[in-house]
Amino acid sequence: MLTLLLLLTLATTPEPITGQQGAANPPPAAATAATPAAPSLDPAMIERVDAYLQAQQKVNGFSGTVLLALNGDAKFKKGYGWANAEWEIPNAANTKFRVGSITKQFTSMVVMQLQEQGKLKVQDAICVHLSPCPDTWKAVTVHHLLTHTSGIPSYTGLPDFQKISILPKTTDEMIALFRDLPLEFEPGSGFKYNNSGYFLLGVIIEKVTGRKYEDVLRDQIFTPVGMSDSGYDRSNVVLPRRAAGYGRNGEAIANARYLDMGQPYSAGSLYSTVEDLLKWDQALYADRLLPAAAKAVMFTPFKDNYAYGWVMPTPSPATFGRRQTTHGGGINGFSSMLIRLPDDKMTIVVLANNEFTNTGRIARDLLAISLGEPYQTPVQRVAITVDPAIFDSYAGRYQLRPDFIMTVTREGDRLITQATGQQKIEVFPESETKFFAKVMDAQITFVKEGGKVTHLILHQNGREQRAARMP
Repeated sequence: MLTLLLLLTLATTPEPITGQQGAANPPPAAATAATPAAPSLDPAMIERVDAYLQAQQKVNGFSGTVLLALNGDAKFKKGYGWANAEWEIPNAANTKFRVGSITKQFTSMVVMQLQEQGKLKVQDAICVHLSPCPDTWKAVTVHHLLTHTSGIPSYTGLPDFQKISILPKTTDEMIALFRDLPLEFEPGSGFKYNNSGYFLLGVIIEKVTGRKYEDVLRDQIFTPVGMSDSGYDRSNVVLPRRAAGYGRNGEAIANARYLDMGQPYSAGSLYSTVEDLLKWDQALYADRLLPAAAKAVMFTPFKDNYAYGWVMPTPSPATFGRRQTTHGGGINGFSSMLIRLPDDKMTIVVLANNEFTNTGRIARDLLAISLGEPYQTPVQRVAITVDPAIFDSYAGRYQLRPDFIMTVTREGDRLITQATGQQKIEVFPESETKFFAKVMDAQITFVKEGGKVTHLILHQNGREQRAARMP
């Protein structure tokens, strides 16, 4: 079982292990490499979108709701799978999902609004607003929290967080988990995605306003924008049309692990719908929430293409040459992705109520469809029988990054992979060198040179990553 726990992470973060790969679909004949096509959501494109999502549902178990819009007009919105699997209640356009780290863009908006109101400055030292504040935090500013450059360790990365995550804790008790830990780098000198930073921003918001974080969001964003189906998700509240969250137990769907919703807080506690997120997207083109100059600051990346609660990837083939403003989220039982193309006025929202769905990959493929670019439709893979003795030649450790190792072992007649910080996952042969997992959308190929396995290739998210075999 791949347990995501509280992954309040970027969709650009590489997935940790293996799975299935789809069949390539060529672009329509009209598309040309020389002149990038404008996004199109005509009836033919919509048919391709629906066929692709049906394949994601059938092959990879996608369950959720998708919206695609041009110029604020929702050209496509449809639910797939069950909002509640026990009662077989289908997902719909107004189903409410936990959105995980998409929360961060709302937190950053409130911080910028408070700066406009003169209640704080992004260059303030956080110790101005937090007490007690350790000496190690004296050089940390609000800007550092917004950009994941504070060096403060993320509480979701603590060794015991899986046990801690089910327990109700106050904000002071949560801060105590990481307050006395040493900084991981000098503030402003590095980038490391950090939920502690955005948690502290929620505390600062409450301190300078004298109000609850969720009330400030409601009054300063949700009500003005008309987002009546968005808010702070609490498990004890009866919330109409809220989707249940699911994970996997082996190959079977399972209810997601419980999470106390006081813990994600201003880093990942919100729920919303695809329709409400389109309203949010459109409000960002106007100046009613924030003046244009302040928005320009909010959307200016600092390090690693990260701005204030938004990822701003450099236009490249990976973005089809487009400017994008984007962020994803993952939290127990849910996965989400929002992509905005400001030059094309296009919006893609993918909300899933299972934690194993790669919403970032789905959103990218939907963008490819709308642009007439190549994409891959998932196909059902079939395991074949091979001599388990060959698994011995694959056993070993493979380095994808200095901090990310994939360990391959043979357990009886099974081949098992385990990535750094992740649980074990069995992979199945479709040939003697190619393997796939049944719980994720990815694939492994073992490569031999001179009769010996020298490296593997991880196929995932439309990319290929080489991992050298370690001595």
